[in-house]
Amino acid sequence: MNEKPDWVLIYGDTNSTLAGALAAVKIHIPVAHVEAGLRSFNRIMPEEINRVVADCTSDLLFAPTVTAVNNLEREGLSSKTRFSGDVMFDSILFYRNLVDQDPGRYVIQGIPGEYLLATVHRAENTDNAENLSSILEAFGNSGKQIVLPLHPRTKKLLAGSHSIPANIHVIEPVGYLEMIRLISGADKVLTDSGGLQKEAYFLNKPCITLRTETEWTETLHDGWNIIAGTGPAAIISAIQKASPSALRKNEFGDGHAAELIAGILVS
Repeated sequence: MNEKPDWVLIYGDTNSTLAGALAAVKIHIPVAHVEAGLRSFNRIMPEEINRVVADCTSDLLFAPTVTAVNNLEREGLSSKTRFSGDVMFDSILFYRNLVDQDPGRYVIQGIPGEYLLATVHRAENTDNAENLSSILEAFGNSGKQIVLPLHPRTKKLLAGSHSIPANIHVIEPVGYLEMIRLISGADKVLTDSGGLQKEAYFLNKPCITLRTETEWTETLHDGWNIIAGTGPAAIISAIQKASPSALRKNEFGDGHAAELIAGILVS
């Protein structure tokens, strides 16, 4: 209310995304939602509720993919939808170049030369003891060295209740540039993160998704991403089978989504 902005720009599907949308719409400030139109079709996920409500309350919807555009059209929101491409693709292109210019600066010490990169942070996995145990069992029996930057939520839950298999290299959370370096150096990625699924795809790394669905269905094409769930046998099978059958498709725009979004807001 102090700033009186012309637009409130919200991003993604977090609780702060929804808070920003509701705060702005109730005092009649236009809202633009970046990364609009994503749907897992799983209403148990808090992120799914945030997405749907944010899209309904926004005045402009910037869809990162054609799939997202189609989702919004089915919900009657096509009149305020614009295909923008994905700003995460912009980001990866920009920061990958920085990492490539000085790769030694972003190397994490003490990890194996060959490894799979894993992250686990979603409540459906970290708050579910059975799911978390199953994932750790799969990692432990994978026959692979696994680097696991450990999310604070997961670290708290693991403390004293689970033993970490010897082939899992637990490290502290890392910054964005270090994460790009870790992805680039990995053979494959295992994650329940939507963002990391895309980053693996952008960096040409096969991904195994530790969930039963994904919002980023484009990453599934040609086997670049495999939805494995949390069962140990399914995860191990996916690790063994993950081998894309074709070059990845360019379905996330041309790397200039931010410029397009800024141009539309200004005009």
